[in-house]
Amino acid sequence: MKNQCNAVAYATPIVRTGAQIIYGNNNWRTGIYGVNTDYFQIRAWGLSAGSYFTEQDVKAGAKVCVIGQTVKNALFGEEDPIGKIIRIRDVPVKVVGVLEPKGQNVMGQDQDDIIVAPYTTVMTRLSRFFFIGSILVSAVSPNLIPVAQQQITQVLREKHKIQPWQEDDFTVRTQDEIASTAQETSRIMTILLGSIASVSLIVGGIGVMNIMLVSVTERTREIGIRISVGARKRDILFQFLLESVVLTLTGGIFGIIFGILLSKIISGFAGWPVFISVGAIVLAFAFSAAVGIFFGFYPARKAANLNPVEALRYE
Repeated sequence: MKNQCNAVAYATPIVRTGAQIIYGNNNWRTGIYGVNTDYFQIRAWGLSAGSYFTEQDVKAGAKVCVIGQTVKNALFGEEDPIGKIIRIRDVPVKVVGVLEPKGQNVMGQDQDDIIVAPYTTVMTRLSRFFFIGSILVSAVSPNLIPVAQQQITQVLREKHKIQPWQEDDFTVRTQDEIASTAQETSRIMTILLGSIASVSLIVGGIGVMNIMLVSVTERTREIGIRISVGARKRDILFQFLLESVVLTLTGGIFGIIFGILLSKIISGFAGWPVFISVGAIVLAFAFSAAVGIFFGFYPARKAANLNPVEALRYE
């Protein structure tokens, strides 16, 4: 690809496997990526210590590797890992470098929980999978990504001996396509969660409305007395509307407190970082008030429109 596609800057095969890694009395299960030296250029992944493996290491299938920060912390702690020997499936592998920390990706996966080794080493010594599952490619510039995609497709069709009338037996995807897929998935999840929340709000609102209707029925005589001594319709309407809003706001406050406490508990037990948005709290509070106003208006209007004579006679 690098030789035949002038729009391609870097290309590396990807061979993935997983294994239990042992160093001294420590062990850690992690993912192992078999790549060539272009991988670090494509990912723009620097080193915090040591060096990368070389092209000569790739050609020779040398037993060397570069480890991520999570693996370094799990196996070595504060000890310098450079030059140390770890065992991967009983194969001794020398650590030559430690990657800079990248943190989690958009899917929440720890990018630093990784070991990177020459793909020849992974294929022949660690995984025994003698085929390449995927190829990671970087274009010369962002503007040439579509050109690089077309050139790669042409090269692969020629190498796979695919006739013009036959479909591709491979897939070429760009980061834009992956990002759009992730955005679409996120949008669907947002709609789904929003629908669930809407159902909850409607059910809760109907409950509030029923409670307020019962309250109006039980306090019919009280309403008649208030009207008879000079209370206007808007005074009765405001009274019951205010009661409905106070009811839903109280529920909203308890819900916010419960949500914050539950987030902290989950964070403490699972070790997940939790960010509590002030905007989300304000939005929840506003929705609580809106539910009270919307579903409390009908009972309040019913109370305000009561006939004072019939209300006073009500038992």
